[in-house]
Amino acid sequence: MLLDHPFVEIVGECRNGKEAVLSIREKKPDLVFLDVQMPEVDGFSALEALGGTALPQIVFVTAYEHYAIRAFESAALDYLLKPFDQLRFNKTMSRVYEKFADPVHAETYQNKIAALLETLGQKRIYLERLAVKIEGRIIFLKTSEVDWIQADDKYVLLHAGTKSHLVRQTLGALERQLDPQRFLRIHRSAIVNIERIKELHPMFAGEYTVVLENGTQVTSSRSYKEKLFEILGKPL
Repeated sequence: MLLDHPFVEIVGECRNGKEAVLSIREKKPDLVFLDVQMPEVDGFSALEALGGTALPQIVFVTAYEHYAIRAFESAALDYLLKPFDQLRFNKTMSRVYEKFADPVHAETYQNKIAALLETLGQKRIYLERLAVKIEGRIIFLKTSEVDWIQADDKYVLLHAGTKSHLVRQTLGALERQLDPQRFLRIHRSAIVNIERIKELHPMFAGEYTVVLENGTQVTSSRSYKEKLFEILGKPL
């Protein structure tokens, strides 16, 4: 899409948020298209890691409309809601050119980004929906519908009712985007929806079998025992 804009030089493309932070620090681009949901480090954490000084202009890219409207509209240069076409992209680029031509915009923008970072630090915004690709389509799965999440190398399996969906995302990166009052990591390879927990069965050496409402059994390792009872409450 950028090929239609000869004044733009592409200086980098990153596979995950961690690479993005390093690349932005090194190459100091004028403009960054920043995805919200990325492996390793998400868009929120990338902004926080970069800090509020001399940040590039940001166009947020997201599949989640509530992010764009609630969190970014007042601070971002613009946002692109996936899926978008060339026409929508060109509208964003028109806004980019307009803002870069305005000498007052840069200072105002930095102030808005600083305010956004402060807000993110005070109140984290968590995922309410997850974008899942199925046979060439993208469906949106409410996080409240997810029973538990299983790590599978660089992917995760979202278990929701009788269906499971494979998503390219590490468990750690996804964990940081989920509300810790609703989702609890109980093992290095498993996160469960707290509302779905029905029973706990003690095993040995501090481990527990976590039984979900649909009968699924997931092992909680010893290292997560304290967090498990902190959220669920200790038995009387």
